[in-house]
Amino acid sequence: MPAFDYVALDAKGKQKKGVLEGDSPRQVRQQLKEQGLVPLSVETNAQKAKEQTGKIVTLGRVSISASDLALITRQMATLLSAGLPLEEALKALAKQQEKPKVKSMVLAIRSKVVEGHSLASSLQEFPQSFPELYRATVAAGEHSGHLDLVLEQLAEYTESRYRTLKKVQGAMIYPIVLTFFAFVIVVGMLTFVVPKIVAVFENSKQELPLITRILIGTSEFLQSWWWLLGVVIVAAFFGFKRALKNADFRKRFDAWTLKAPLLGKINRGLDSSRVASTLSILSRSGVPLVEAMRIAGQVASNVCIRESVMDGAVKLKEGSSLFNALDGSGHFPPMMMQMIASGENSGELDSMLARAASNQERELEDLIDTIVALFEPLMLVVMGGVVMLIVLSIMMPILSMNSLVG
Repeated sequence: MPAFDYVALDAKGKQKKGVLEGDSPRQVRQQLKEQGLVPLSVETNAQKAKEQTGKIVTLGRVSISASDLALITRQMATLLSAGLPLEEALKALAKQQEKPKVKSMVLAIRSKVVEGHSLASSLQEFPQSFPELYRATVAAGEHSGHLDLVLEQLAEYTESRYRTLKKVQGAMIYPIVLTFFAFVIVVGMLTFVVPKIVAVFENSKQELPLITRILIGTSEFLQSWWWLLGVVIVAAFFGFKRALKNADFRKRFDAWTLKAPLLGKINRGLDSSRVASTLSILSRSGVPLVEAMRIAGQVASNVCIRESVMDGAVKLKEGSSLFNALDGSGHFPPMMMQMIASGENSGELDSMLARAASNQERELEDLIDTIVALFEPLMLVVMGGVVMLIVLSIMMPILSMNSLVG
């Protein structure tokens, strides 16, 4: 049954919005009346989008957050493990959703399932919410007849990815905020404080020290051309984003990030963890290793690593081992490659890939924690150096004037 968005009035005259499932708008209106509501409008999502934008916009463009995806997966896995049929599990899942767009999406998926489509093909209607890795894993679970177990693994994977993402984002917030306020403080001092202090030197006929002249020039530039500095920063930001859309520039930039001393290690660690965990869950779900390699390459954010995994999939199809297919690129940590080789030799590749992904995540978290721990004292040293230069540029002329008077 399709899902309908409705707007209705309750007994107190307050407007209520929500989503209901029904065979037709008339049936949904009847459900609303039975609930004591006065229906104002009942329409499908496509109709609503057409009225708002003047063109048909399907639910396929709906995008949900990583936290919502992890929650939906866990809830669906729990319901199926409890023995509920897929149709009933999706219906119960829709009732648990508080966000209207998520509820509409789940009900639309249930409608496709009721019509006879598989869950994996139903999820293809929402590619922005359910990536190819997710859909391929669900399809493998349906083919093997163990959808509940596969969804449990997928729930652990999505939750782990979400936790890792939040840890990285949380660790980067403090350095970014500290750098921003340090920049604002320095610009504020040069724009408003320094001009008032150095004004006393303007009528002095003595030659000012070089550091003082540089400070005064910087201060005058910020007072007169601060807007130009802002325009340059904004233009550089959007110009860089635009340039990244160019394939050649993006590849050169990603190659440079892999060679950068600290950024390269973070980039390799993050993508190595993604590739290993993706290969692990797809392999455990019954997806052929060559297909798993193709999908794993798409989850890598770095173009060079992505191409290495794609090339490895070709070598794997030609009969190469997974170790030989990936080791030649040089983009993956030696420990991860040794664990893959050990897994292939022992016949426990799935578990070794999972362990490799877990090790990479721990190493990445430890590295980020170390960087954050070192960033605060480093920023204090930098700020102290800037303040010291400002103080010296002000004090040196004053001391020179005092020596002349003496």
